[in-house]
Amino acid sequence: MVGPAEGPIYCGARLGDFFELHGEMLILPPGQGFSIYSLAALLPLLPAKQRATDPVDWMSTDAEVACPDPNCSTRFRISRKSKRRFQRAAVTAVAMPEAETT
Repeated sequence: MVGPAEGPIYCGARLGDFFELHGEMLILPPGQGFSIYSLAALLPLLPAKQRATDPVDWMSTDAEVACPDPNCSTRFRISRKSKRRFQRAAVTAVAMPEAETT
């Protein structure tokens, strides 16, 4: 979601723009675009934001990301809307390794 800007916006974002991430699927609302450069700034953080983290880990508390253009004042907020459970077999063909016995 795009947060309020205190200056010029150069990335084409508008207040309230958003996308959703369902597992690995990126969903944009019809008719809305998203800058590939802004998306590039967000993508490395999204898998970690989807996982459970320790409450004091910075990933648990820091949710705003600056636009990668240093002249753009846009801030993007990463928000978890809900939690979901999925089966490992639905996302990989690699079986879990057997537990080693020593």
